[in-house]
Amino acid sequence: MNRLTRSFEIVRLSDRNRWIAGIAGAALAAGVGGILIGQSMTDQPAVEEQAAEGEGEEHGREGFIAMSAEKMAASGIAVERVEPGSLISEILAQATVTAPPDGQALLTARADGAVVRINKRLGDPVGAGETIALLESREAAQFVAERNAAAARERAAHAAWQREERLFRERVTAREALEGARAVHDATEVELRRSETALRAAGVTGGGRYLAVRSPISGRLTEVDTQLGAYVSAGTELFNVSDPRSIQIDAAVPAGDAQRVRPGDPAKVELPNGGLVDAIVRSVTPAVDPQSRAATVVLQLNGAPGGLTQGQAVRVRITPRGSQERGIILPEQAVQQIEGRDMVFVQVKGGFQAVPVSIGSRSGGRIEILDGLRAAQTVVTEGAFVLKSQLGASEAEH
Repeated sequence: MNRLTRSFEIVRLSDRNRWIAGIAGAALAAGVGGILIGQSMTDQPAVEEQAAEGEGEEHGREGFIAMSAEKMAASGIAVERVEPGSLISEILAQATVTAPPDGQALLTARADGAVVRINKRLGDPVGAGETIALLESREAAQFVAERNAAAARERAAHAAWQREERLFRERVTAREALEGARAVHDATEVELRRSETALRAAGVTGGGRYLAVRSPISGRLTEVDTQLGAYVSAGTELFNVSDPRSIQIDAAVPAGDAQRVRPGDPAKVELPNGGLVDAIVRSVTPAVDPQSRAATVVLQLNGAPGGLTQGQAVRVRITPRGSQERGIILPEQAVQQIEGRDMVFVQVKGGFQAVPVSIGSRSGGRIEILDGLRAAQTVVTEGAFVLKSQLGASEAEH
C-alpha cells in the first residue's frame, strides 16, 4: 500500500512540473511576441513617415520647382520685386554712369613751370590734399616775394599805428592822425592775407622753388596728361581724379517724354549683371541737346551698388508719378509659354511656382501683365527659360 501511494505521488509531482513548465513557456512566448509586436508597431509610423517624405520630394505640387539659393545663382536666375505700372506711363531711356560735381576733380597747373616729379600712376588711390606732382616754377619765388613784401608793409604799418596810439594818449597828436595810421594798418593786413591765400592756392613748397599739384578729393587717378620734364602753362590740364563710389546716372530722354518727368519720380537702373537698382529723379535739364533732341534726366541711386563704373552705358526705366497704373510691367523673357498658357515663375519658399497670367501690350522688350500677379511679389525676370526646361523634364519623369 505504501508502495502504491508513493508511486501515485511521484506521478502527480511529475504532472505538476510539466504544468508549471507549460505555463512558463507560454509566458515566455507571450513576452517575446509582445516585444516583436511592440517593435513592429513602433517601426511602422517611422516607415510610413519616411515614405511620406520621399513622396513629397518626388511628387511636389504642380508647377513647383525646388531650388536653393546656390543653384539659383549658378543657373543665372535673376528676380525682381514687381510694382504696379503701365507701358503707357513707363519711359525707357539709354543712360550713362557719370560722376557728380563733387565726385570728380580736374587738376591743372596754377602757373607756368616744368614737371619735375610725379608721385602717382594711373589707377593709384589718391587722398584729399595729397600732392600728385611738383612743378619747378619761377612764379613760385614771385609768390613768396609778394607775401614777404606784404608782411613787411604790415609790420611797418602796425608799428606806426602803435606809435600814433601812444602819442594820442600823451595828447601829442590829434585823433585824425591815429585813425589814419589805423586805416593804413588795416589795408596792409588785408594785402598780407591776400598774398598768403595766393601762396597756398598755388601750392608753393620747397622754400619757394616748387608748385605742388594737389587733389581736392579722395579717389583714384583716372587720367594723366603730362610727363616728366614737360613745360606747362598756367591752366594746363594735368590729371583727373574720380571717386568710384560717387556716381549718378544721366539719362537721355526724348523731349516729349521729358515733359512728364519731375524731380522725385521713381526709376530703376538695369545693372550689367541683370539686376536692378532703385533710383530717383534728381533733376531735369530745361533745354534739349541740339543734336540728339533729348533732355538730360539726372538720377540719384539708392545706395552704392556694385558693377557700375563711370562712363558705363546702362538702360533706365522712369515712371512719372500720377500716371495711370493698369497692371505690372515685366521683361518679355519673364513670360514663358507652358502648355499653351502664358506663365510667370513667382518666388516662393524653397523654390519657384509657375503662375498663369494674362498679358497686355508689348513695347521695347517689355510686356504688360494685366492679371495673375499682385504688387510686392518677387518674380523671375532672367532665366525663366531654365525653370521652364526643368519643369518640363520633371513632368516627363512623372
